[in-house]
Amino acid sequence: MNSLIIPIHIILRLIMLEKKIIKNTLALLIISSIPPSHASNNDNSGTAFTVSLGAVSSPKYSGSNEQTWGAAPQFHFQQDNFFVDSMNGAGFRFQSENGLYFIPTIGYDSGRTDEDSGWRKGSDALKGMGDISATVNAGLALGWAITPWLVLEGKATLPLSDGQGISYATSVDFIPVLDEEDTVAFKISALFADSRYMNTWYGVTSTQSANSGYSRYNSAGGYYGTDVSLTWAHQFNENWGAWFGINHTWLGDNAANSPIVKQKEGTTGVVAISYTF
Repeated sequence: MNSLIIPIHIILRLIMLEKKIIKNTLALLIISSIPPSHASNNDNSGTAFTVSLGAVSSPKYSGSNEQTWGAAPQFHFQQDNFFVDSMNGAGFRFQSENGLYFIPTIGYDSGRTDEDSGWRKGSDALKGMGDISATVNAGLALGWAITPWLVLEGKATLPLSDGQGISYATSVDFIPVLDEEDTVAFKISALFADSRYMNTWYGVTSTQSANSGYSRYNSAGGYYGTDVSLTWAHQFNENWGAWFGINHTWLGDNAANSPIVKQKEGTTGVVAISYTF
């Protein structure tokens, strides 16, 4: 799924430099693989609360050829290694001095509806497909911050409240700029899932076919897409910051061959301001 669609399936973290909490925490909210473990000599203690308000444009659902616009209010609270935010729920980071880290989270996904919606993924183009239920998810991220500018990560997302299958992502982050004023990050991710997940989001059952008019489709599990994103964040002072992010997704054949996929590629953009108390 597109990583910039709200709810955004990413891990929001604080970046620690020179034993200070950098105040642009929400400015980094679409950089999913930059853990504070990239600077093992830094002090990771501290508390911060940040709110962010911006605008987001994204496909109405994965595979849609329609864009939707909306507001993107978000928040993030962090105390030491524990965090709670509006995108990922609650989580805790474990890290080692060599840059290895593990971050389990409990979060929420709003699912998908078969009509236009102001806050959920969905479109009238899916009429008759039925809704995909909202779920509580467990996320398990394991990564290695090789250097301050290169991070490798693998993540699995498992729905706990509904049997929708498991999705996986492997990613590489390149961060050429990371200081107290500006952050620039490039991320590329390969997306994988089991067959249950693929058929939940891209499959068409006999009942759905009869109700919607789409032909039946059953997908195998495996690779289903690639995500590429670029983020630039700027911090004006200790409290105020702003950021811009753009993400492009290409769907592989397992997803793109579905009749509900109108467009194999989709772009999401976000621009926002943030304030840290």
